[in-house]
Amino acid sequence: MLPKSLPSSPKSQPFKISDTKTKTSLIAILKSLFSFQNPRAWILFTVLFIQILLFFNLRSFPTSISPPHHQFLTHLAVIQTAATQNATLLDSDSDSTLSLTTTTTEDEEQCAFGRVFVYDLPKFFNQEILDNCDNLNPWSSRCDAMSNDGLGQSATGLAGIIPENLLPAWYWTDQFVSEIIFHNRILNHKCRTLEAESAAAFYIPFYAGLAVGKYLWMNTSTAKDRDHHCEMMLTWLQEQPHYKNSNGWDHFITMGRITWDFRRSKDEDWGSSCIYKPGLRNITRLLIERNPWDYFDVGVPYPTGFHPGSSSDVTLWQSFVRDRRRNSLFCFAGAPRRAFKNDFRAILLNQCRDSGGSCRTVDCGGSRCANGTAAITETFLDSDFCLQPRGDSFTRRSIFDCMIAGSIPVFFWQRTAYLQYQDFLPDEPGSYSVYIDRNAVKNGTSVVKTVLESYTKEEVKKMREKVIEYIPRLVYAKHNKGIEGIKDAFDYAIDGVLTRFKEQLQPEFHKWK
Repeated sequence: MLPKSLPSSPKSQPFKISDTKTKTSLIAILKSLFSFQNPRAWILFTVLFIQILLFFNLRSFPTSISPPHHQFLTHLAVIQTAATQNATLLDSDSDSTLSLTTTTTEDEEQCAFGRVFVYDLPKFFNQEILDNCDNLNPWSSRCDAMSNDGLGQSATGLAGIIPENLLPAWYWTDQFVSEIIFHNRILNHKCRTLEAESAAAFYIPFYAGLAVGKYLWMNTSTAKDRDHHCEMMLTWLQEQPHYKNSNGWDHFITMGRITWDFRRSKDEDWGSSCIYKPGLRNITRLLIERNPWDYFDVGVPYPTGFHPGSSSDVTLWQSFVRDRRRNSLFCFAGAPRRAFKNDFRAILLNQCRDSGGSCRTVDCGGSRCANGTAAITETFLDSDFCLQPRGDSFTRRSIFDCMIAGSIPVFFWQRTAYLQYQDFLPDEPGSYSVYIDRNAVKNGTSVVKTVLESYTKEEVKKMREKVIEYIPRLVYAKHNKGIEGIKDAFDYAIDGVLTRFKEQLQPEFHKWK
C-alpha cells in the first residue's frame, strides 16, 4: 500500500521547459554534445534528458501516484547505472560496438537451427559408470581406455611412423567411447542453452553402451541385467516436462555401440532391448552402426586414434598423407573367421597372399589389433587401397583408420559405409571408394588385384584427394571446444540432428506413432 504522503521537502518550483535558465542549460548541453560527426551523442543526450525530466517532474507529482521514496531512488539508480554503462560503451572505440553486434549476428547464424539443452541426469547414468571403469568388462580394467576424457592413453608407439610434431594428436582410443566424447563436447557447444524453454533439441547424456558392455560377455547375466540402466533412465526421462511435450521427437542420445547391441527381441538373445522400449521409440540415436531402415538411427564415425588439437594439426596431417610414398597396391588388416564356412575374410587373405607382393597384411587374430596398432597405421599409410569386408557386424572401425591414413577403401557390402554415414562421406561413392561384388570374388570371377590395377595413377590420385578432403569429418577433436575454424565429426553430427529436428516441424513432415 502506498503511503498517504511523503516527508515534506524544501519548496521548489515545478520544472518547466519554458524556464529561461533551463532552456539555456539544455542548449549548452546540445551544443557541446550534438554533432553529425558524433552520432553516439544521441544516445547520451536521450539518457541525460530522461534523467532531468524524472528528477524534476517526479518531485511535483501528486502524492497519490508517487512511489515511496525508496522506490524512487531505486528507479533513479537503475537509470543512472544504465547511463554509466552506455557512457562506458560510448567512450570505447566505435569498432567495439560494431564487433559486439557482429558477434551476436554470427552466433545467431551459427545456431540458426536452434539450441541444445543438456539434461542433468543423475550421475548413476554416466559419471558413476566411469568411476567404476575397473568393472566395465569381465576381463580387465578399462580405466586406461576411459582416460583423457575418453581419448585414452597417448599413442607413443607411433613415434617414427608419423611426424613428431603430430604425436600429441594421437591416442590409443577405444572404439566404444563416443558417449563420453559427445557428452564432453556438447557441454561446451556454441549452441548449448541452459534454458530448456529456448531449446530446439534435448540431449540425454546416458552412457548406454558402457552400461551394457560388461553384461554382453558374461554368461551369468540376465535380460534384466542388460536392461536395468536403460529402464531406469527412461523412468526418469518420462517424468520430464519437455519429454512429455514432444513424446521424444526433439530428444537425442549417443549410444556408443552398434545398433544391434540394443535390439534384443527375446530374453535369451544377445544384447539389451533398449531401442525397443516404448520410451525410446521417437528419440534420435547416434550410433557407430545404424539400422538403415530405422529413421531414428543415425550413423556416426567410429572414434579413431587421431584427435587434432588445431586447424594446423589437420592441414599438416593432410599434407603428410598426401605426400606419403605408398609401396603397396592394397592391404588387409584383419583375421579370418575360421568357424564360418566359406569365410569371406579368408578368401581375401588368400588373394592377398597370391598377389605377388602387391598386398600387405596385418594379422589381427585375437585382440592384437584392438583399438589400433602401429602396424595397422603404417600399413594403411603405405597402401593405395585398403580392403574393408564386413566385421562382426556390417561396419568396422578399420574403415576410418584406413581413410584417415589417406588410403582408399574397398567395400564388398553396401551396408558397410554407403548406407551408414551419409552426413560424413561424399555423396558419390565412386569418388572416394571402390565397390567389388563379393559374390564375384567368392566364385572366382573377380580378382581383387586385377580390379584395383585397372585404375590409373591419375584416378587413384583423384580418389585419394577426395578421401583427404573428408578427413576433418571423420575425426573427433582433441579439445572439448572443438577446432577453431574447422568442423569435425561431432560438429557434423550435431548439425545433422538440429537440421532434422527443424525439418520435423514442417507441415509436410509426416510423424508416425
